[in-house]
Amino acid sequence: MSAPVSLHLRAETKPLEARAGLSPSVTKELLDAGFKVYVEKSSQSTFDADEYAKVGAEIVPEGSWKEAPKDRIIYGLKALPEDETFPLVHEHIQFAHCYKDQAGWKDVLSRFPAGNGTLYDLEFLVNDEGRRVAAFGFYAGFAGAAIGLKDWAFKQTHADNEELRGVTPYATEEELIKDVKEDLDAALAKNGGKYPQCLVIGALGRCGSGAVSLFKKAGIPDEKILQWDMKETARGGPFEEITDSDIFINCIYLSQPIPPFVSSETLNSEKRKLRTIVDVSADTTNPNNPIPVYTVITDFDKPTALVETTAGPKLSVCSIDHLPSLVPREASETFAKDLLPTLLQLPDRNTAPVYQRAKQLFEKHVARLN
Repeated sequence: MSAPVSLHLRAETKPLEARAGLSPSVTKELLDAGFKVYVEKSSQSTFDADEYAKVGAEIVPEGSWKEAPKDRIIYGLKALPEDETFPLVHEHIQFAHCYKDQAGWKDVLSRFPAGNGTLYDLEFLVNDEGRRVAAFGFYAGFAGAAIGLKDWAFKQTHADNEELRGVTPYATEEELIKDVKEDLDAALAKNGGKYPQCLVIGALGRCGSGAVSLFKKAGIPDEKILQWDMKETARGGPFEEITDSDIFINCIYLSQPIPPFVSSETLNSEKRKLRTIVDVSADTTNPNNPIPVYTVITDFDKPTALVETTAGPKLSVCSIDHLPSLVPREASETFAKDLLPTLLQLPDRNTAPVYQRAKQLFEKHVARLN
């Protein structure tokens, strides 16, 4: 093994972001493997600094990564604040969102070569088969289904001029399930015990399996959970089964155009049952979005937005782009455990394929800046 790696976990700064790139349990495994781990105090993290200190991490001030020695690898989840422009001198591991020509990508990426820094983008840490080594997909689907079920239940017990109220991160997955069950029970008492028909597209993936898991844990009968994937969508949309369902969860991201799953025309029908759409991809600007019936991103303060229709019952959409933050502890723990084998390769990152691929991709996009 090469020289010990110094890993610096920076505090997240994006509002309402309670996740962390390392959990205390994974931090201990890194320490046991010979890593030095520095953890910033955080006013947002679901984990207390004491939890990291108890396993042996060194606790440092929030934001101290900026003055940290150059040999530390700076690790965080979300992108750095947009109002910061100073050159980046460290190696960074994070989601940077700058390889797909996103708005402002040049400003984000140019900070690395300006300081001779390096980016290992978490989205592009992939194994030999091209699959991401770690992702938040399961809990994105899990949280999306929870909000979808809460919204459907809200519609059973409230007037159409009211929208689902704001939500805040839950301390545990169990607390979220308990809350959703209470909403569902109230709705069933109001509507004569009629469970919603739920349709999950992308059910075989990480995200879809999370959505299905939530529905089952909340008490939705199996026969009320339609699980679709590529086989069921191969014939091309729009699909009547979506408008015949009460809750529709989209768990796929498309990079190529296909016929939409739903359209304004299919939604404008008196026969429509559909009340709630949850687009877990939340990619409103994607020209290939299979749900081209909304244009807004929602958030925890206002989880849903009205979908304009001319017929049928009230319809809302949830399009939150940080859904796993609803259950930050479990989401962080699962992600960190999945990433651990890759983090353990950091001492050999100059030869390890997973890091070499990520560095080559970084250098490729840096070259586009010129």
